[in-house]
Amino acid sequence: MVKLDHIKHTIVLSEGVGCAISDSMVTLSKDGKSISREFIHSRVSVLMTDGNVEVFCDLPRRKERALAGTWSAHLRNMNKGLTDGFEYRLKAVYSHFPMTLKVNGSILTINNLFGERVPRKAELPWTPAEVTVKVENKTEVVVSGVDKEKVGQTSANIERACRIRGRDRRVFQDGVYIVEKA
Repeated sequence: MVKLDHIKHTIVLSEGVGCAISDSMVTLSKDGKSISREFIHSRVSVLMTDGNVEVFCDLPRRKERALAGTWSAHLRNMNKGLTDGFEYRLKAVYSHFPMTLKVNGSILTINNLFGERVPRKAELPWTPAEVTVKVENKTEVVVSGVDKEKVGQTSANIERACRIRGRDRRVFQDGVYIVEKA
């Protein structure tokens, strides 16, 4: 196995994206939006060089090599979120009982799933400034924001709220499902 003397991942920041590194906290910001994340490890470090962010590790072992790759992926996602944003599209699918979807503050309400009288509720744990949830065309839900993890977790919460219990999922396929990630 080849031994490496160091690992260096360079993340080129997009136009207008600023970076601030203090202790182990990295903050990327653009146009009033900002994302912060903590990167703590004794052997892997995040540095600012020539207007770009660099993940560096000297004499890496296997775990440190993997961690450096993970950190660089997180930083690329943060950069992409500030420039383009992330958007997940979900679609309500039903065969007989028409569902209705409604956003009430921090809860998405799903009415009439399988004809159930009690509405199902999906938690929306982040503020609308962080993650925006909109219902379009009565059956489509658009979840958007700058943080990929928050957008993905919100979409998963909505999908999980429609989970079917006690029935064959191959036959009873009603629910709200992720159909597109952008």
